[in-house]
Amino acid sequence: MLLLSFLTGIPVVTAVSSLAGVNIAGFDFGVEITGTANLKNALAPLKEFMGPDGAGQMNHFAKDDGLNLFRLPVSWQFLINNAESVSVPSNTTAKRSLNMGRLMNGTTGNGTQSAAASGALDATNFGKYDALVQACLATGAKCIIDIHNYARFNNKIIGQGGPTDAEFANLWSQIATKYAKESNVIFGLMNEPHDIPDLKVWATTCQAAVTAIRKAGATTQLILLPGNNFTSVTTFISNGSAGNLSTIRNPDGSLTGLIFDVHKYLDVDNSGTHLECTTDHIADGFQPLATFLRANNRTAILSETGGGNTTSCLTNLCATLKFVNTNSDVYLGYAGWGAGGFSATDYNLTETPFTANGTFTDQKIVSQCIVGMRSGAGSNGTLGNTSTGADGPLKSFVISGATTTFDRSWSIVAVSVGMLCFGVALIL
Repeated sequence: MLLLSFLTGIPVVTAVSSLAGVNIAGFDFGVEITGTANLKNALAPLKEFMGPDGAGQMNHFAKDDGLNLFRLPVSWQFLINNAESVSVPSNTTAKRSLNMGRLMNGTTGNGTQSAAASGALDATNFGKYDALVQACLATGAKCIIDIHNYARFNNKIIGQGGPTDAEFANLWSQIATKYAKESNVIFGLMNEPHDIPDLKVWATTCQAAVTAIRKAGATTQLILLPGNNFTSVTTFISNGSAGNLSTIRNPDGSLTGLIFDVHKYLDVDNSGTHLECTTDHIADGFQPLATFLRANNRTAILSETGGGNTTSCLTNLCATLKFVNTNSDVYLGYAGWGAGGFSATDYNLTETPFTANGTFTDQKIVSQCIVGMRSGAGSNGTLGNTSTGADGPLKSFVISGATTTFDRSWSIVAVSVGMLCFGVALIL
């Protein structure tokens, strides 16, 4: 292998995770960690609805960067057009607050009225969301449907004082029925549950959704299982999330397609609100979970992570994603936060590409970490020029089901193969 690399001048590509991409936010805007949602703030990230060009962004990420995963957050309330959701004071303040949709100010108690969660998918609102899903599918990427409600509906915990397991299952049965034949759709049961009183009961709630999805005809798609504490990778084992979620099965008793869903931000308070990063969380999170996954023959996906376009975040996020790629036997991949409806200039964690005259240019955190850690052109913590390179857009190839990227043109490959043959002849 080293001889091949030396003779050809082509870097030897190590294993990379099968999936990598970006969150395309907008339909989740207005959602708080209480599970309340101000639908007036929801933003369809599609030009056809007078919003940002989420479809163009995904096409760029897929075609120019070789990315193949997009997570599409949306609130439960938006999908059923339930506009009764309002936030009220509680005795527990929000753990964190963010601008424009990652997290909004809110409370974590159970002190608001319960509006109906059992409604049918609204034709208009679901139609708008489906347009984003279809734009994602058109790129050939995997598309995560993410219910962005923090295990709550209007400040009441699902299955524990809030909507019943049957109501949650009903939501997922309707969604799964719509996408039962779409092999590239992934079902993300719930974004960032937190402060869950009983994780055994939460696992039962997730089981109801899994069973509903499979019985709706979506028998082969991946389903993502989230844990407590905002499904943080650093506490996924210690708080009992891994153990309790391990009990969930498909109706046939198998574990096929049931994937642990973890998140992690790298700033000082783990909130994902700061421009600077302080740690890569490998030693205290990703490595211990990798050990657990191997011991139990399970897999996980990092469906939300990110950082500012700063030297500290380039260093730490690139290290994290390099670890995920290196441990591709247990980590399926990752999705950065976030693009879509976010401004390319006014949001700390923006991954929205700059646009000029129909041309997209990636943020540094995307080019160096999200993409670079797969192509071998990643960051050493510098803020230098990180466009797609002098040889033009990255070429994408599929190797054993995993998309990886190369920035060498075919002409260089041809010359290098000739050099290889010449080198082998000399050795012989």
